[in-house]
Amino acid sequence: PNLRFPGFEGEWKQSLFGDLCKISTGNKNTQDKSYDGQFPFYVRSSTVERINEFTFDGEAILTAGDGVGVGKVFHYTTGKIGVHQRVYILSDFKRVSGKFLYYYFSSRFFDRVSKLSAKNSVDSVRYDMIAKMHIAFPDIDEQNKIANLVSLIDERIQTQSKI
Repeated sequence: PNLRFPGFEGEWKQSLFGDLCKISTGNKNTQDKSYDGQFPFYVRSSTVERINEFTFDGEAILTAGDGVGVGKVFHYTTGKIGVHQRVYILSDFKRVSGKFLYYYFSSRFFDRVSKLSAKNSVDSVRYDMIAKMHIAFPDIDEQNKIANLVSLIDERIQTQSKI
């Protein structure tokens, strides 16, 4: 990259998403939601619903597997959550920071699915669209520094949006 934090050098590694994390889907239906549910319930939109049973516990990146949110809806989460059956879960990160991967994925996946679809809109995501996506990444310390900076910028943008 052209711009780096001081103290970091060397080439970034190259890999495929499928080699860096587990890729799965949820197992809940939309009608499983509960207005006053105990756990966050991630469906195919940016709206987070509630549910009484969790299906996943840990650090995860979530993205819509079909519908209008394909390539546009992303969530980074930790803890116990419910996940809709058409939402992809990226978890069990190896050699990469989950937060770094979230920012990388959410900034590049829409272009990828758009190129892989012959139509103007993408109806659904296939496993290989994620698993065979290429990524370049630095050592974990630099990943964390990058992710922290982007998180700070995100927080500032959200604060400014509320004003």
